Amino acid sequence: MTRLVNRDRSLQELERERWSAPSGDETRLMATVRELRRKPIGGLTVEDMRLLIRQNVGLAHLLPLAVEVLRSDPLAEGDMYEGDLLAAVLTRDAGVWIDYPELRREVRSIVSELADVSPALKRDVEGFLAR
Repeated sequence: MTRLVNRDRSLQELERERWSAPSGDETRLMATVRELRRKPIGGLTVEDMRLLIRQNVGLAHLLPLAVEVLRSDPLAEGDMYEGDLLAAVLTRDAGVWIDYPELRREVRSIVSELADVSPALKRDVEGFLAR
């Protein structure tokens, strides 16, 4: 699936939504998410995408980019483990995929070609395919 998106724009710009100022007790994770929302999406690393997708932030814009990465490297790795981006994508709520049937088909195609993966990733693949 080809989806044109301006990679020079941030999630904040693309979503036309500015989050309120951080509270004094904001976690480091949420501070990072807030910062990444202001970064142009074309400059996001695999780790940045993994983190944002795990937090269900910017999925409309990030899932297509993540699938693009996974097409060329299904086991793309952020800071956690080999295949952590794929795991983030696979474990999104089943309802998310209703809005993105073409992406879902593409992810199914990508995982159907995987042979040797870790038990944890295999469980995520099986869970995704079972939906």
